Amino acid sequence: MYAIVEIAGHQFKVEKDQKVFVNRLQTEEGKQVAFDNVLLIADGDNVTVGAPAIDGAQVGAKVVKHLKGDKVIVFKKKRRKGYRVKNGHRQSLTEIVIESIAASGAKKAAPKKEAAPKAETKKAAPKADDLKKIEGIGPKIASTLVEAGITTFAELANTEASKIAEIIVDVRGNHVTDTWPAQAKLAAEGKWDELKKWQDELDGGKA
Repeated sequence: MYAIVEIAGHQFKVEKDQKVFVNRLQTEEGKQVAFDNVLLIADGDNVTVGAPAIDGAQVGAKVVKHLKGDKVIVFKKKRRKGYRVKNGHRQSLTEIVIESIAASGAKKAAPKKEAAPKAETKKAAPKADDLKKIEGIGPKIASTLVEAGITTFAELANTEASKIAEIIVDVRGNHVTDTWPAQAKLAAEGKWDELKKWQDELDGGKA
């Protein structure tokens, strides 16, 4: 018997007693956790598919430990410009072990089922932009800006270059932030052709 379940924004095929590494959960180590967004359950030839989730189905698990994944190196280089940026990243993970798969009878918590106000709040929030499209911003700087509350081109455009430099002061490397707000303004306005033409003349974000 196996199930397809959504955990921390990702879908996994799981079976009983299987160990799974998922994005960091807030549950403490040793605690039980349940996931009710079950998309499919297969028991031999009997396959149940949700629309999108199966009502009453639930996958139970136990949090084994919190850890970090292997280091991933991100290297960016632009020919003939002397632009090289190297950053490392380790994803925060949680190891869980699947303890049970219930096809029916599991009651979903009322707050999750009737979370209309929360859903509206999330929809009202501005969608995050890919800040790495700004010349001079790599994955590490982008994640640092997001942690500081700067998630969109518009927010970056309204932040002074000196303030940006303060936010990323702990990121290794020599970063010039002078053009970032102006680049972000063009991106926010959708002027991609104009932005690309300008970026071809920049060197790591420096004019």
